[in-house]
Amino acid sequence: MQKLFPGAFAIVFLTLLSPAVQAAELNGAQLSAAWGVPFAGLLLSIALGPLLAPAFWHHHFGKISAFWAAAFFLPFALVQGVGPAWHGAVHALVAEYIPFVILLIALYTAAGGICVRGNLHGSAKLNTGLLALGTFLASIMGTTGAAMLLIRPLIRANDNRKHNVHVVVFFIFLVANAGGSLTPLGDPPLFLGFLQGVDFFWTTAQLWPETLMACGILLLLFFIIDSYYFRQPDEQKISRLDPTPDAPPVSLDGKRNFFLLAAAVGLVLMSGIWKPGVVFDVAGTPVELQNIARDAGLLIVVLISLAITPKTARTGNDFNWEPMKEVAKLFAGIFLTIIPVVEILRAGEAGALGWVIRLVSGPGGEPNNVMYFWATGLLSSFLDNAPTYLVFFNTAGGDAQTLMTAGASTLAAISAGAVFMGANTYIGNAPNFMVKAIAEQRGIKMPSFFGYMLWSGAILLPLFVVMTVFFK
Repeated sequence: MQKLFPGAFAIVFLTLLSPAVQAAELNGAQLSAAWGVPFAGLLLSIALGPLLAPAFWHHHFGKISAFWAAAFFLPFALVQGVGPAWHGAVHALVAEYIPFVILLIALYTAAGGICVRGNLHGSAKLNTGLLALGTFLASIMGTTGAAMLLIRPLIRANDNRKHNVHVVVFFIFLVANAGGSLTPLGDPPLFLGFLQGVDFFWTTAQLWPETLMACGILLLLFFIIDSYYFRQPDEQKISRLDPTPDAPPVSLDGKRNFFLLAAAVGLVLMSGIWKPGVVFDVAGTPVELQNIARDAGLLIVVLISLAITPKTARTGNDFNWEPMKEVAKLFAGIFLTIIPVVEILRAGEAGALGWVIRLVSGPGGEPNNVMYFWATGLLSSFLDNAPTYLVFFNTAGGDAQTLMTAGASTLAAISAGAVFMGANTYIGNAPNFMVKAIAEQRGIKMPSFFGYMLWSGAILLPLFVVMTVFFK
């Protein structure tokens, strides 16, 4: 496991040893927007690297991520001081990145140990049914768990299709994003809201109309597009050459991992309900006992899954750690380089990006819910959607009880923007990267970063405009 994020462990270890570390917090109001250049550089590298130099990117994306992290951290430490720089890095890694990666590893490992045997045949009806099932499961086992459970059987069902890129793209739209909008277990932003005091079923009660509309339209649109491709003469000719012909009836291998997925869900739920009041200080970053227990339990889930899963199940899934490594290395850089951007946004109107905050307020200071939806969503498309959610949660007042009642429409707009628009880019939500990597390993020529944005721009943005008019 340590190989997945060695840089995080190294920085944390050095931080704990460094006598220069002080609990000096960053002041976003004093930061220039220029500190966001390394973050922008990393995003451009993710966008252009696979397109312009695919072989180089594939072998060195971890080093590129580390380069941009160092391009932020070292100058920042020199200019702002070692204390604030270390404090920001430790907080990002200990409080956000490491728990984030541990949860992804647990869901990835357990779901990757469940193999659907037999060969499904990817008709439009079957594909739509699988997408609908994954969309439903996403709010129960998380977008990562549902995506890792179903992406491989969906790809195998369509491995005899000439046109199958759209199947994976819609899978990202639905299973890796929109489907996780109904509970805190579904998507990290909603989980952070849960930890801030938002009731567990509040999002279920508030967002089900938006979720039903978005997912219903996307499933219908997918069925129309897939039916069109399926009827094409060249598709019919190629589809007869199935590389995975009929096998025994559909069955599940590695079913014990369902209990481990349930355990992972229970651990996440526990960390939001159990409040022992015990807090440890890690170089100025408070770490609560329930979160340590959750992360330790999730690592135990990983070890148990690796121990009890039949080898045939992981072999049948072509299970390997490459997608997880890609997510872990790239998001390590993202979590570090995003530090000044988030702090500037948290400074509100006093920060260099104060114009973003002013966009979400009306002339009298009242919340503009349409702008909350779009500002949260568009920033979540390129920043990590969890801290972006927190920024606008706090901008709207930061009191969960008030936001769930008098500010319910504002909190709903923030929640919907963070979850739904995570599908706009590959970096909007971690499962997007995983699904893309698995699809490419299976020989599917996925769109480039900007190519994917053409899909999301043509399909998702008009949908969000319609939803804005309908629900404003």
